[in-house]
Amino acid sequence: MDLLLQDRVVVVTGGSSGIGLALVRLLLEEGAKVATCARNLDRLIEATSELSSKYADRLLCMSCDVRSAEAVNQFIAATVSTFGGVDGLVNNAGQSRMKPFAQTEWDDWTDELELKFASVIHPVKAALPALRVSPVASIVNVNAILARQPETRLITTSAARAGVLNLSKSLSIDLAHEGVRVNSVCLGLIDTGQWRRRYDESDQSVTWEQWTADLAADRGVSLGRLGEAEEVAFAIAMLLSPRASYITGTSIDVGGGVNRNA
Repeated sequence: MDLLLQDRVVVVTGGSSGIGLALVRLLLEEGAKVATCARNLDRLIEATSELSSKYADRLLCMSCDVRSAEAVNQFIAATVSTFGGVDGLVNNAGQSRMKPFAQTEWDDWTDELELKFASVIHPVKAALPALRVSPVASIVNVNAILARQPETRLITTSAARAGVLNLSKSLSIDLAHEGVRVNSVCLGLIDTGQWRRRYDESDQSVTWEQWTADLAADRGVSLGRLGEAEEVAFAIAMLLSPRASYITGTSIDVGGGVNRNA
């Protein structure tokens, strides 16, 4: 199916690895023009080198810390200058903080809340003037199932994710009259570098396949495995697509049927 993304301009934050990189690749394959950023520009350039050589005229890579409004403004301005506008915005930058409440200091709370909210608020504010004049404007916030199914070992991240899910719903109502759709994709356990690193740091007495199967079972994942970054990328691209023009204010779980509260 043609997602009607040919020549649409999409901004993707956090494009140097995992879901962000998979999404950049998918959007380029669909014919979109993509602007992506990461804090470490060298890492981003290395990760996208193959894509840059193939889609040089449709890919913009920049260094940007989404916690800085100034840096985000510069990134969006460069996108508009290069491609002429913005049709889609994917707020993907972020990370998880694995600490239980007893080990969590106040700085952990403020750092986590700042990152999760700034990574949405700054890009939305910067891109909104361009999105307002797009006939197919769409924002997708990459969130986590933690927002509704919190884990005590990820207490700060769970709380921040819940707040961003609420913010996304509020934005969808606030921006609907301007023709800007806002949706969320909430992740479960996805096979990204984070889990590979944790496996590498384990005793490795079992294979990666068994380790991830045990992890999925422990977290209540019905499908019994980790998801792939490409599976998440498809859900995001679908919500960006003009074919999803009547979808706003919703969230799609990409988590293999995870239900930790059962």
